[in-house]
Amino acid sequence: MAAQNDLSGIAAMIGVGHTDWPADHARVRAGDKPHDSYGYAAAAFNAALADAAISRQDIDGLIVGPTIANERMGELLGLDVRWGGQADAMTAVLEAVAAIRAGYCEVVALVYGNDQRSAAVKYGGPDAMGGNAFLSYVYHAPWGFTSQGALYAMMARRYLHERGMTEAELGEVAVAQRLAASRNPNALMREPITIEDYLASRFICEPLHLFDYCLINDGGVVLLVAEAEKARQISRKPVSIKGVGRFDLNKGATSLEPRLTDYYHSAQSKVADQVFEMAGLGPRDMDALQIYDSFSLHVPLALEGYGYCRPGEAGRFLTEHGISLDKGLPVNTSGGHLSETYMQGWNHQIEAVRQVRNEAGDRQVPQCRHVHYSSDVAGKAISIIYGAP
Repeated sequence: MAAQNDLSGIAAMIGVGHTDWPADHARVRAGDKPHDSYGYAAAAFNAALADAAISRQDIDGLIVGPTIANERMGELLGLDVRWGGQADAMTAVLEAVAAIRAGYCEVVALVYGNDQRSAAVKYGGPDAMGGNAFLSYVYHAPWGFTSQGALYAMMARRYLHERGMTEAELGEVAVAQRLAASRNPNALMREPITIEDYLASRFICEPLHLFDYCLINDGGVVLLVAEAEKARQISRKPVSIKGVGRFDLNKGATSLEPRLTDYYHSAQSKVADQVFEMAGLGPRDMDALQIYDSFSLHVPLALEGYGYCRPGEAGRFLTEHGISLDKGLPVNTSGGHLSETYMQGWNHQIEAVRQVRNEAGDRQVPQCRHVHYSSDVAGKAISIIYGAP
């Protein structure tokens, strides 16, 4: 545990950048294709360099998202790095921190681009993502479970029944995140909705409504992470990475088991111990919470699993305490995947950084100093705590 705690504060986020999600979405819907995945990533990289006010020569590490190749991306960006890898958004941050701690590099670019909408990527059906068996739900195709939506619908049905949560209580997630998106010029879906709108929306896979599902759109995101002392030297506005944690539930990881037996909570509780101890903070110290939300159900699961409320009380927490910008604990303050953009966890990191920097405009959480990010997918729980230096 002592070695793990050594990761606290050794790195900072020094720059963030992303593409123009609404403009690109409009062009794609009109039949145009602005970029491929590499083009979106390159555009986001230029934005991140400008935000950090550094040059590409300062970067000696590169981690790319799973939709692009490390070597080719480095060539296109004009980088000559001494260390690199490939990972999803959450793991990329953890790996960057660990690599910096090990002395492999000092400034790491985390680069993501995805043309999923214009390329008509299928996330459901028997040919989902080409039918690759690494996607857990493909294993269940003979029984009709051919999408993540089907799996999460089953999970939601059991959770709502067992915990006594109502559809209206779950709907508070979509309503709160759409309110946040209405104040975010970068969000795709900015029209506020009510609980009545939510309940009247069609089911996609019952009990999940249209508003419980994430968006599918093109775009790119880049995050720049630097060793803490280096960050103080070259950055005007570093945001400290105060805690990181991960715990996997590997038994039955390609099946429903981690979702249905305890709703990720055993993994979340282990990660909560790691990340809060490392940061020297707790749930009550968090000013905002960013939760990976491919489906709205992720939010009540994380609220219970990380100790923001007790198991079985998420429904009441959502309605009485609240998770909107105007009530309670602000959650997914940009609109998240449900209403801002679906960048597979990458956009949540940008929002965390902007909140700590006090750069979130009309959706700014007052006096925001600590933001907790959570991701819980297929039995893998990951957390990051961002904070003021």
